[in-house]
Amino acid sequence: MTKIGELIARSRYFILLIGGLLIIPSVLGFIGTRVNYDILCYLPNSLETIAGQDIMVDEFGMGAFTMIIVEGMDDRDIGDLADRIDEIDHVEKVLWHGSLVDLSIPIELLPKRLKDGLVRGDSTLLIAFLDDTTSSDNSMEAVKEMRRIVGEKCFVSGMTGIVTDIADLCMKELPVYVVIAAVLSFLVLELTTESFIVPLFFLLSIGISILYNLGSNIFLGEISYVTQALTAVMQLAVTMDYSIFLLESYETQKRKIPDDRFKAMGAAISNTFVSVLSSSITTVAGFLTLCVMTFALGGDIGVVMSKGVLIGVATCVTILPSMILIFDRAIEKTKHRPLIKSLDKPSAFITKHYRASILIFIVLCLPALYGSNHVKVYYNIAQSLPKTILSNIANDKLEETFEMNCMHIIMMDKDLDSRTKSEMVDEVEGVDGVKWALGLRSVVGPMIPESMISDSLKEMLQGDEHELAFVCSEYVSATDEVNAQLAKINEIVKKHDPSAMVIGEAPMMKDLQDTTDVDLKKVNFLSVAAIFIIILFTFKSISLPAILVLVIEFAINVNMAFPYYQGKSLPFVASIVIGTIQLGATVDYAILMTNHYLTRRLDGRDKWEAVGKAHKASMLSIITSGFSFFVATFGVSAYSQVDMIGSICTLLSRGALISMISVIFILPAMLLVFDPVIIRTTMGFHKKKEA
Repeated sequence: MTKIGELIARSRYFILLIGGLLIIPSVLGFIGTRVNYDILCYLPNSLETIAGQDIMVDEFGMGAFTMIIVEGMDDRDIGDLADRIDEIDHVEKVLWHGSLVDLSIPIELLPKRLKDGLVRGDSTLLIAFLDDTTSSDNSMEAVKEMRRIVGEKCFVSGMTGIVTDIADLCMKELPVYVVIAAVLSFLVLELTTESFIVPLFFLLSIGISILYNLGSNIFLGEISYVTQALTAVMQLAVTMDYSIFLLESYETQKRKIPDDRFKAMGAAISNTFVSVLSSSITTVAGFLTLCVMTFALGGDIGVVMSKGVLIGVATCVTILPSMILIFDRAIEKTKHRPLIKSLDKPSAFITKHYRASILIFIVLCLPALYGSNHVKVYYNIAQSLPKTILSNIANDKLEETFEMNCMHIIMMDKDLDSRTKSEMVDEVEGVDGVKWALGLRSVVGPMIPESMISDSLKEMLQGDEHELAFVCSEYVSATDEVNAQLAKINEIVKKHDPSAMVIGEAPMMKDLQDTTDVDLKKVNFLSVAAIFIIILFTFKSISLPAILVLVIEFAINVNMAFPYYQGKSLPFVASIVIGTIQLGATVDYAILMTNHYLTRRLDGRDKWEAVGKAHKASMLSIITSGFSFFVATFGVSAYSQVDMIGSICTLLSRGALISMISVIFILPAMLLVFDPVIIRTTMGFHKKKEA
């Protein structure tokens, strides 16, 4: 590997040329990769709600819908507006009271609950059905056009509106995420490295690796907006250590081989590759465990971030060494004294008072476990957006004016007899929280002949094999109330037609909750098992993996307990991925210190000297790494208006600090306390008389 490293060093100009040329396809790949802004589409295809949505598209030509509240217009103007909306590309049909029956029939003759559901005072509700899925580019463009047409006095609500607002907000914020993370990381590197310009090469090298990663996503077809928003920030945070390690190794080798900087860099590349590759395995393993999730968003994040870590390793041992060698003289000229010369005294203090660390660990364990297991999680995607955003304003208006929040769709067998259909819809209408239910028979009041029902309504509700009924709910999606309501509606529907399905936004969010609850337990178990096995083979020890995982899991539980004691709730994605990511990304801190300890212990040093030397040797590196991770994610958490992104970055930034503190204070105490057990359960120890 040293010879390969030396070849890389001598080919520095060629490598930079190739690296620069690869930026072109990376940019094209990045531009060509579609971003998916609909979290619900990552649910498994085996679910009834997903199958029902596919039938809606194939049989009825409707994949999504949006609700429009119109204020202060007479029926004629509303009809004109409905016609204009109907002419928008990808709008399949528009439903309002004028499309149910002829406008010559007084609206008072409609069933009262249905009339009240569509008209309140001077406000009228229109429902526009789209011919594409909720998060498709076509549907989002249709919503934007609706907003342009209806003006400020009308409000466009629904899931497609939410997805559109997420897309617009993320596109504005994403460049700012990268700038914030880069600037704050640069400041930390300026404080912790010994050259003023080295941080620029670190950031440039990592920036290139991020671009390679984002560009290579084109082979996946599309990625989620969560993945895209987190990729640059997390890749910067996770792979910064590799750059620091390379520079430190190069400086060491230059002192050993002062006459040949190419040989020095070759040796540094060799040492870095071996160390960084073994270090990155735990991080990659953590990300890859997300791929076992039934909810496909986990696999989306896992694949992209695992790929990013490996690309980061590759650029660290190719592009970064080339930059350092080309600008070696400039680096030497801009060197300065390190701001932190030695941490020996605080290190000695920490190891001396290890009992206090153990006591703190014991005292915090129960509150941390309780808090992390009782933190509230929300599944309503609209809740992750600011209240002032257009879709949330419209949703609030919908609730305020029509006392409704979401709409379910019952898809039944078309050949079911009319009496059974009527009984089903009537029973559903009696369920708590249901404002009205609209089927073909619902429109036919006692004074309206069936012949007066418009053909467009019949086409909307009847397909070749299925018939639809719409159910308006006053409950908010992803709440206990709406989930109980859905359970009752499902019970009624299945009683009358076992093949019938209840689909829509709220049923999908219920499936989302059920799916991710299982995924959370599965991912946490597998990530711990994977990291345990990797550490077991790394140190050839049974006890050390248990100790290291225990320390980081303690840090994870403390981190997750914060929202509980703050009275905050977390978006479901954050609660699933944080444990895996924090474990995989920060267990390296513990591995670094343990490696120093084990090396000295195997050399015959007593436990006090081994732990003390290990702590002093690794403390500054752990602090640098922890703070680099912290600043790369903290700025994004403070800036982002999308809580789905901000909460994850808040947990990551706080988690990096808590893991750093746990390793610095608790791990040495654990090594001292369990040293006799470690000796007996680790291969390589010879029986020696303890000093």
